[in-house]
Amino acid sequence: MIESIINSFITIYFYMIFAYVLLSWVPNARESFIGEFLGKLVEPYLSIFRKIIPPIGGMIDISPIVALIALQFAAAGLKSVILFLIGG
Repeated sequence: MIESIINSFITIYFYMIFAYVLLSWVPNARESFIGEFLGKLVEPYLSIFRKIIPPIGGMIDISPIVALIALQFAAAGLKSVILFLIGG
């Protein structure tokens, strides 16, 4: 039960990050309602990685890739801790 809830939240957030990154390829898409909405939810998390990982060649930002990988590891760790605590 708890594992499926965590999986659902992580999957939704994963796709939100993915959609936000795809919006960067479309001119002015991030200024739309959806772009601004996703930005408010995703940018605080991505900004952590953007501070650490500089763009490659000044233009290619790989921080979302690292952020998605870190999200998967954090989800696995969270599920393990919760399952340990509830004895599952």
